[in-house]
Amino acid sequence: MTAEGPSAPVDLDRLRRYRPSQSRSDHGSGPRGDHDLNPDLKPLAALRPAAVLVPIIRRPDGDTILLTLRTPHLTAHAGQISFPGGGIDPGDPDPLSAALRETEEEIGLTRDRVEIVGRLDTYVSRTGFEIHPFVGLLVPPFETAPDPFEVAEIFEVPLAFILAPGNPKLHRITVQGVERQYYAFPYRDRYVWGVTAGILRNLRDVLLGTAS
Repeated sequence: MTAEGPSAPVDLDRLRRYRPSQSRSDHGSGPRGDHDLNPDLKPLAALRPAAVLVPIIRRPDGDTILLTLRTPHLTAHAGQISFPGGGIDPGDPDPLSAALRETEEEIGLTRDRVEIVGRLDTYVSRTGFEIHPFVGLLVPPFETAPDPFEVAEIFEVPLAFILAPGNPKLHRITVQGVERQYYAFPYRDRYVWGVTAGILRNLRDVLLGTAS
């Protein structure tokens, strides 16, 4: 056991074997989403399709997850921690192509450096996005070049921390007199929450073999 989680090798083949479903959630119906913890936050009728890449970096001293800090002036999710990705355009042949295109546009990582090993469950956000997450492996060395308009910073979080017992943390907040719950992975001076934490929780369950 390390200070940030288990040191045993992770069975990444679980990602290849995992079969996600759009009808899967904590409650057994509908996609995963912010409504799992807050049932009154029902998904919007019209959702915008999006796709993200969940990059796992094979570092010699332990795998890490690549994340981005969005710039504060963006109209959607400004200043939040996210995966590279974005909306699916009409010219994208499929969600995976959109995730790889957006990744290259946002952080300069070309698709030939990414080995796709699986996908996770579709996640619906309260802001109206239907997000398709794909997990890809990155083997150093590789280069990144963040788009300064969209990405303020690229950083990594140890995968061992994501898998550590007690993660993610369940938090509560009162908004306009209504209590809301959400998952978060507080890591050092970073606070990973919202959609990103929900997808990381799905990844954690798959890699630990606890996903339903």
